[in-house]
Amino acid sequence: MSYSILIVDDSLPMRSVIKRTLKTAGYGSAQFHEAGNGKEALAIMKNGWIDIVITDYNMPVMNGMELIKAIKGDELLKDIPIVVISTESNDAKIKEFTDLGAAGYITKPFTPETIRDLLINILGEVDFDDDLDDSSNNEDDDFDF
Repeated sequence: MSYSILIVDDSLPMRSVIKRTLKTAGYGSAQFHEAGNGKEALAIMKNGWIDIVITDYNMPVMNGMELIKAIKGDELLKDIPIVVISTESNDAKIKEFTDLGAAGYITKPFTPETIRDLLINILGEVDFDDDLDDSSNNEDDDFDF
């Protein structure tokens, strides 16, 4: 199954790292959307279906905490799972995120396995066959049978 994943982080390089990590973790066939802050994320969410939001905490304009509050306060968006990826490792802050409705929390730095395991718990098992790029994994193309 292909998912629609929204990555929210004010750092373009970090968004790229998260996207690459998600692809490595088995979500290569996902449709990725990106936003630089919570306000941009909400605009994207209002214009199309999103299966899961992966957001940073520290961002300008609208931070991750404000984004979670906005999503959970919106009747159309409130059931979309949210994962926070941040350098914040304070237990009280993590509890605050989960109390607001975050489905999970990952501390930077992270591994593809960490993201994969959390997303499997939230979204269900990844079908790796659907995520393989046919053009790069077709060894039989050079042979005529």
